[in-house]
Amino acid sequence: MVSKISAGIQISVETFYQPDYSNPLTHEFMFAYRITIENLNDFTVQLLNRHWFIFDSNGENREVDGEGVVGVQPVILPGESYQYVSGCNFKTEVGKMSGYYTMENQNTKTHFTVNIPAFEMIVPAKLN
Repeated sequence: MVSKISAGIQISVETFYQPDYSNPLTHEFMFAYRITIENLNDFTVQLLNRHWFIFDSNGENREVDGEGVVGVQPVILPGESYQYVSGCNFKTEVGKMSGYYTMENQNTKTHFTVNIPAFEMIVPAKLN
């Protein structure tokens, strides 16, 4: 698991290889990731947008930008957390993601950026 605190928000990421949704013969590798977003601030925040940088080990790079996460824009109270699971496909056995969330301070209505730490997704057989 990787974890990082940025702008008073702690982001923790766990990754899981999905062999049932992967096909190595056709260079399709599916991973799931669980993200926990913890609000360490003394004000309520709302996650508005996400931006991902996705790197495949074959040199292919993608960017994904969108509203919220998994179809919602969660409101997170001080001291509370929000967790979700999503996924990403790669053409190789090793990939990496990083990015940021745009959040809104619910007291002042100002927007701020929260960095998502870089995390790797590796087919377990590659680690042996």
